[in-house]
Amino acid sequence: MKKRVAIFDDSPERREGLYLLLETTDDMVCAGLFNDCRNAVADVESSKPDVILMDIDMPFVNGIEGVLKIRKVYPDLKILMQTVFEADDKIFAAICAGADGYILKQADPMKLIDAINEVLEGGAPMTPSIASKVLKLFQKQGGLSKKNSFDLTKRELEILHFLVKGYSYKMIAEECHVSYPTVNSHISKIYSKLKVQSSAGAVAIALREGLVD
Repeated sequence: MKKRVAIFDDSPERREGLYLLLETTDDMVCAGLFNDCRNAVADVESSKPDVILMDIDMPFVNGIEGVLKIRKVYPDLKILMQTVFEADDKIFAAICAGADGYILKQADPMKLIDAINEVLEGGAPMTPSIASKVLKLFQKQGGLSKKNSFDLTKRELEILHFLVKGYSYKMIAEECHVSYPTVNSHISKIYSKLKVQSSAGAVAIALREGLVD
């Protein structure tokens, strides 16, 4: 079964480019094309995507507000933000809103396909340059203090470490020599303890609080 990907982007040229990329990828299909998030929930309902590619800067209702709207109704739907390098403050806001990963708009097309696959496997794809800016942002805000362990177990901290490194659930299972369902169970507990709803949210808290080395 092909992976259904919905696109929210206000640029007609970019929407067309992403549409062609998805339609020429063997196991993917474009589920819908939308130029803003005014009707985000209804658009998701009609297109039934497995993943959303979400632009941050759009008129009327932007991508961050769109993520917040969608998360209220579809808490588990995978959302991959597309952004520009300079938007570090918006990246942080998108993490808090519940996005699952971030990739630069100018990234190689195959990197985008890899990111879609990674987020579907439970990973939190983040372009290295974006990850670096997020880390620096947390440092400027006085993070990395290790004030709170959140009562995470040794195993949960180990799994969180792999999430920060960008590992998928499958890769974590292989590294920890446990089953995929076991990893999923641990990550659910991590989400609960950190009070987040996505891998990217867990990564953000881990970086901000210095929970992993």
